[in-house]
Amino acid sequence: MPNSLRLAALADSVAVVGVGDTDYAVDYQRARDKQVDKDAYGYAALAFKRALADAGVACSDIDGLIAGPTLAGERLGEVLGIDPRWSAQGDAVNAIMQAAIAIHSGFAECIALVYGNNQRSKGTQYGGPRADGGERYLAYVYYAPWGMTSQGALYALMTQRYMALHGLKSENLGEIAMAQRRFAKMNDNAIMRAPLTTAEYLAGRFICEPLRLFDYCLVNDGGVAMIMTTAERARRMAKTPVLVSGVGRSDINSGATSLQPRLIDFYHTGHRQTAAQVFDMAGVGPGDIDLVQIYDSFSVHVLFALEGFGYCPVGEAGQFIANGAIGPGGRLPINTSGGHLSEAYMQGWNHQVEIVRQLRREAGARQVEGARHAQYISDVAGKVASVIYKREGS
Repeated sequence: MPNSLRLAALADSVAVVGVGDTDYAVDYQRARDKQVDKDAYGYAALAFKRALADAGVACSDIDGLIAGPTLAGERLGEVLGIDPRWSAQGDAVNAIMQAAIAIHSGFAECIALVYGNNQRSKGTQYGGPRADGGERYLAYVYYAPWGMTSQGALYALMTQRYMALHGLKSENLGEIAMAQRRFAKMNDNAIMRAPLTTAEYLAGRFICEPLRLFDYCLVNDGGVAMIMTTAERARRMAKTPVLVSGVGRSDINSGATSLQPRLIDFYHTGHRQTAAQVFDMAGVGPGDIDLVQIYDSFSVHVLFALEGFGYCPVGEAGQFIANGAIGPGGRLPINTSGGHLSEAYMQGWNHQVEIVRQLRREAGARQVEGARHAQYISDVAGKVASVIYKREGS
């Protein structure tokens, strides 16, 4: 079981001091026009350069490195010119947890977390006979003969059952994509910024019923980087520190090949376990959170996460998100950059950048007024993880 006393010592001891990302909208168009001039390492290097500038530190200050998926740590270090004293690899949420633990433990003082992906320009497929990721998710192996070769197909089954149980309508589900599009419209770096109406959402073709085109994330090239260090050092730096206040993790694997955790539980067991840990460590509850970023490879992640983390009762997420509640000016803004559906699909990394900008109050027109606490939630394939960030000071 997690040790709450040890976790309490980690809370607020590490901060994010720099973020950088690439030019998603520009590079999306360049990929469509076949004018790409970067690979995954090129995008990563540009994001890293921007994160260093944002933090006001030099490359020589970096003594730790975490390489995101698609990148080899050795090659990334070579490209960036870093010989780290500590290194690791991991997806966005695990990278943040690993960096916080390493810094708190004294393995490194200033860690760069770097991600790059040229998934669009190289033609990565997330479904079909050459689906990327199938080797990592056991259920793909079992259901491939029936065409279930993608997370989209599996989440469509979850959505269909949720609709049958709780009466969710397609227009209710569309509220998620429309809310995120309204945020994206205020984000110059978002790929999809055109207004999206209920009629346009419902006119979108089914990719895997009941999930439509606008329920699916983008596939685009890009890079993201973050710089993390001790809270003490962060307080001596120019920008407002964003503290890692709570972390939580719980994997739900038993019965995965029968889809039981998906279809019976909607991963709520993992949600509840992770929520208890992350809220306890941060010393806050759902009512204290000013904005939430939810991993949204598909729109329905938002429904399941809201219920599992206690933002609304089970079966009531459709009512909770109605009438613009999760969009600009709503009671709980969600995916305020446009998320994976409208800003960019950076596998959760761009959500971290948005949280930092919101808590530093640098988000411009989409700024959530007075934002002090923000939560990130990911529950991909039952691997439920969450981070709560806190703005230092008032």
